Amino acid sequence: MWGLVRLLLAWLGGWGCMGRLAAPARAWAGSRGAPGPVLLRNRRSWVWNQFFVIEEYAGPEPVLIGKSLDREEKAQYVLLAQAVDRASNRPLEPPSEFIIKVQDINDNPPIFPLGPYHATVPEMSNVGTSVIQVTAHDADDPSYGNSAKLVYTVLDGLPFFSVDPQTGVIRTAIPNMDRETQEEFLVVIQAKDMGGHMGGLSGSTTVTVTLSDVNDNPPKFPQSLYQFSVVETAGPGTLVGRLRAQDPDLGDNALMAYSILDGEGSEAFSISTDSQGRDGLLTVRKPLDFETRRSYSFRVEATNTLIDPAYLRRGPFKDVASVRVAVQDAPEPPAFSQAAYHLAVSENKAPGTLVGQVSAADLDSPASPIRYSILPHSDPERCFSIEPEDGTIRTVVPLDREARVWHNLTVLATELDSSAQASRVQVAIQILDENDNAPQLAEPYDTFVCDSAVPGQLIQVIRALDRDEVGNSSRVSLQGPLGPDANFTVRDNRDGSASLLLPSRPAPPRQAPYLVPIELWDWGQPALSSTATVTVSVCRCRPDGSVASCRPEAQLSPAGLSTGALLAIITCVGTLLALVVLFVALRRQKQEALMVLEEEDVRENIITYDDEGGGEEDTEAFDISALQNPDGAVPPNPGPPARRDVLPRARAPRQPRPPGPADVAQLLALRLREADDDPSVPPYDSVQVYGYEGRGSSCGSLSSLGSGSEAGGALGPAEPLDDWGPLFRTLAELYGAKEPPTP
Repeated sequence: MWGLVRLLLAWLGGWGCMGRLAAPARAWAGSRGAPGPVLLRNRRSWVWNQFFVIEEYAGPEPVLIGKSLDREEKAQYVLLAQAVDRASNRPLEPPSEFIIKVQDINDNPPIFPLGPYHATVPEMSNVGTSVIQVTAHDADDPSYGNSAKLVYTVLDGLPFFSVDPQTGVIRTAIPNMDRETQEEFLVVIQAKDMGGHMGGLSGSTTVTVTLSDVNDNPPKFPQSLYQFSVVETAGPGTLVGRLRAQDPDLGDNALMAYSILDGEGSEAFSISTDSQGRDGLLTVRKPLDFETRRSYSFRVEATNTLIDPAYLRRGPFKDVASVRVAVQDAPEPPAFSQAAYHLAVSENKAPGTLVGQVSAADLDSPASPIRYSILPHSDPERCFSIEPEDGTIRTVVPLDREARVWHNLTVLATELDSSAQASRVQVAIQILDENDNAPQLAEPYDTFVCDSAVPGQLIQVIRALDRDEVGNSSRVSLQGPLGPDANFTVRDNRDGSASLLLPSRPAPPRQAPYLVPIELWDWGQPALSSTATVTVSVCRCRPDGSVASCRPEAQLSPAGLSTGALLAIITCVGTLLALVVLFVALRRQKQEALMVLEEEDVRENIITYDDEGGGEEDTEAFDISALQNPDGAVPPNPGPPARRDVLPRARAPRQPRPPGPADVAQLLALRLREADDDPSVPPYDSVQVYGYEGRGSSCGSLSSLGSGSEAGGALGPAEPLDDWGPLFRTLAELYGAKEPPTP
């Protein structure tokens, strides 16, 4: 370091720029040999001054600094210097400081640290409208010369934009720049130092300028006439077509509203804007009819919804186009002459009475026949009928207005040539009233009157009810018993009610209530009347008017029963109950004795063997002729044969049991005769127990189905059972008993 300083000092001494050595002061005293003068020597010192080095010096002389200097990297240097004895290398003086400043030259071009730029300005802006400000930076020293003095110019973007040379503010240079013509501009801005003079350094940046939209364009239909078609069966709300007026603006500036200008079109059609706010949707407003009208012509207007007053001079912001809609024919169901029918008929009319008529026609082919019918669910009681050819409606049964006032029918009209083409209509039939109901009391009246009531006191207000409504039939008059002997008085109030009053002569008290007859009649044509009864009890009342008792005191027995009388009555009742119990027990014992004998009935015993045979579930329809004895069958009576599979309706009288002690054989014979003579009793239950032996049996048939009875009711001749063998001994003993001789 110090070597560098020495070289620098030598170089500086050679240049004679800076530094000087102070001359020492010498003083001599005396001469040689004699005390001479004293030599006084002051210490030498350096005087340092500032010096300058040219930046990036490239001259013929060598620069001993050691490197080139850049002011933008380091503007000055601070050095320390000290004089040192070469021989001893001892410092001859304290260190000294000196400063080296680097002088600036124009070696840095301007730059735009925030570039490139993007800016937006509304279209149609006036000249001089500020767009954006750009700023360049120069690293050179602004305090020395013009190295950092910048000037801004437009390299590209003329004649649309200009820039302020000093501030860098970009402005519009021409009026009425149209976004629809050119939406985006690329502007190049240059910054040059040295005040823009020749030799200065420069830098540039780009600015992208976008024109924002304003509502400066009115809507415009691309064509003057729009044609659509729609089928006549299209219902309200059906889309017919779309219309779009073109607007080059963007966003809200292009939103439009559509309307129909002519009244003719607005009645049949409507137009609305879609969800995007651009298209007009033309829809059906009311039903169309090809036979009535085949085309519609009207005008449609499109208008901007948001209009900027600053651009009204460019208006009007609306446009008009013509629309023609053709209605196409389609197969239609029959059309009724009315949307709904209201008919009326009087009650109690005979079946077949004319109610009214409905009429429908095929609009596509008026001569096509129509068939009419009433939907069953609308007339579940089948009260009406309709002529299929002409739609005439008639009654089927007499109608009662008091039961039902209105009948709502649904009539179906169908084309004869095409059953799929059908239409419906509602027919409301009102039943008109006639005076066919006699008046009656509104409710059953059961009232009372205190025995202390004064003459003329109101007992009850009686109200009448008449279900009829025609004329004066709803006005009801009431009348009670007349004459001086009447227990009560009825006064007609002439409003459908009457007052039941106590006459001047009070009713005598009695145990049974009074039945007051009331006559009611209306004022209809013809007048109808009826009679009703009001029950009135005469009661003993408390002071506050409440009922204490409704039996006269004169009818009550003042004397009571003694204890002995009560005991006697209880004893008699107990004795009677004991006799009844004894009688019932004896009767039950007698019935049990008879049941023991009946349990010995052969038929009952046979049924318990469970030998049912076939056809248990079909005994009534089974032909029991196969069970009869073929040899002993009685020849049929002349005439139509009697059905053996049907239960006879006539029932033979049951024969009384013979008196005397019970005899089993006699009882069996009695039951057998009853079974033979009564067609309503077995053999239906015996069909299941007896088998068919056929003609080859040695003993013949055991069944009694084919056995007959003699005139006297005695058994006919039979083969002795003793000959059948030991297996039939018990049966022979039962049937072999002789009947007692008839006296």
